[in-house]
Amino acid sequence: MTSERSRDKVFKKQFMKKDIHPANYRKVAFEDTSNKQIFLISSTVATKETTTIDGKEYPLFKIEISSASHPFYTGNDNVVDSAGRVERFKNRVTKTEAKKSSKK
Repeated sequence: MTSERSRDKVFKKQFMKKDIHPANYRKVAFEDTSNKQIFLISSTVATKETTTIDGKEYPLFKIEISSASHPFYTGNDNVVDSAGRVERFKNRVTKTEAKKSSKK
């Protein structure tokens, strides 16, 4: 009876394709710009900046919203909007409602 470990080695040797996995798959620091929280995740994302975490340097990718700041995960009702999209939407809705009420 073969052990599970030797079975895995045989499987990988026979069935795993070579040279199909990305060469730049590495740990990347993702920074949520709305609350400055940093997540360390394996990724292939292209980055230009770097940051140091626990004395080790990692590529840095900045994101506007993450699970740490999204209202669905945090339970907060306030919406973080750095591009002003929510404000423009609210203005458009207000104008539309004003037009509807003036027609009546």
